[in-house]
Amino acid sequence: MSSLSPFAALFTEDSIYQTWLDVEVALAAAQAELGVIPAAAAAEIAAKAKLELVDRAGFASHLEQTGHALVSLVWQVDKLCAGDAGGYLHWGATTVNITQTALLLLVRRAHRMIQRDLAALLRHLAGHADATRDFAMAGRTHGQHALPITFGFKVATWIDELLRHDERLRQLEPRTFRAMYGGGAGTLASLGDDGPAVQRGFAEQLNMAVMELPARTARDHLAEYVAALAMLCGTLARIAREVYTLMKPEYGEAEEAVPPGAVGSSTMPQKRNPKLCMLILQLTPRARAQVAPALESLESDHEEDGSQCHVMEHAMTEAVTATGDALQAAVALAAGLHTDRERMRRNLDLSRGLIVSERVMMVLGGRIGRQLAHDAVYDAAQRAHRTGSTFAEELLAEPEVAAHLNAEQIGELLDASRYTGLSAHFARQAAAAARAAADRGAAE
Repeated sequence: MSSLSPFAALFTEDSIYQTWLDVEVALAAAQAELGVIPAAAAAEIAAKAKLELVDRAGFASHLEQTGHALVSLVWQVDKLCAGDAGGYLHWGATTVNITQTALLLLVRRAHRMIQRDLAALLRHLAGHADATRDFAMAGRTHGQHALPITFGFKVATWIDELLRHDERLRQLEPRTFRAMYGGGAGTLASLGDDGPAVQRGFAEQLNMAVMELPARTARDHLAEYVAALAMLCGTLARIAREVYTLMKPEYGEAEEAVPPGAVGSSTMPQKRNPKLCMLILQLTPRARAQVAPALESLESDHEEDGSQCHVMEHAMTEAVTATGDALQAAVALAAGLHTDRERMRRNLDLSRGLIVSERVMMVLGGRIGRQLAHDAVYDAAQRAHRTGSTFAEELLAEPEVAAHLNAEQIGELLDASRYTGLSAHFARQAAAAARAAADRGAAE
């Protein structure tokens, strides 16, 4: 059994070689329909352009001699074809026409899997957003308690980003998945006036858009796709980092699934390690690291620079594989995510009301003005920090506060669970949007 992930399996040597041949078959079929090559030749090419028929020893020997994999593969298939049919293989094409189009066919397959997994992730997160929309917890900025939120609100922010990534990936499809056919310099010189028709037919055979101006140096659409994957990975990493942190015993607010029998350490039996989070955090930098090489590949010499072409191929392959693997891990993470509402509430109360100082300030500010209220509440909060006394005690000791708020009013204001703003609303809204996006994807 192969240990390769479904995404890595797309880009094995055999998979790439067969996809090159698939592209050659599509080109021959398009040319035959237009009378550019004999129909019998296209049929023979389709019958023989199968990697399992290729003499692998002969291919390896020829590759060692030429240093050119596509040329060696084409020559081997040419030998397999009856009569003169093989002579029409690769008609009017140049290497990058075949290899780039094949790469995009493989990426498109990965793209469909990514869309499927992104829909699954959105569905799982929608469930969490709904289920935890009222789970009050400490919102933290710069690592410190800021204002109360709910866990559902936190999930809503994840969904919000993922929805934009979903939208970007859909918008990129017609720009990214384009069949390239232009010949040696991209001018279609070998076919003349038949060139545009062959371009269209070639693209139709592969169910792709047409790269109307097939300049071999044009890679901006590929770099854009790599960048979109890197951005998606940024969000996946943010989700993983958050769960990784909240799973620490000091927080204990969330935990990824730990299957029975899972071992966290060879020497510490108590360990419940965030393995999925760590896998995501290991994979996502690999995708993000491909943005710079992809952008660098846009710089090319004259009408082509083979070195930059290979840079892009590597960047695309690595970005797609790492993103796909990370997304599958994120789906598993979301599917098994556990949240602890009681622990969230205990942590929310750690500051004994300080987390809702804004609420006190706003109510008091309505009576004495915001600036005076800020100063009075600030002084009370800092004394509570320094002395260990309760915030309520220090507020009552502040003359500007005590003149306008009594102990009962202050007690009500310091109930942090009642100051989560529109957290529940945003969670419900995000859950509905996530389900709609997932349903839309399933219908397509």
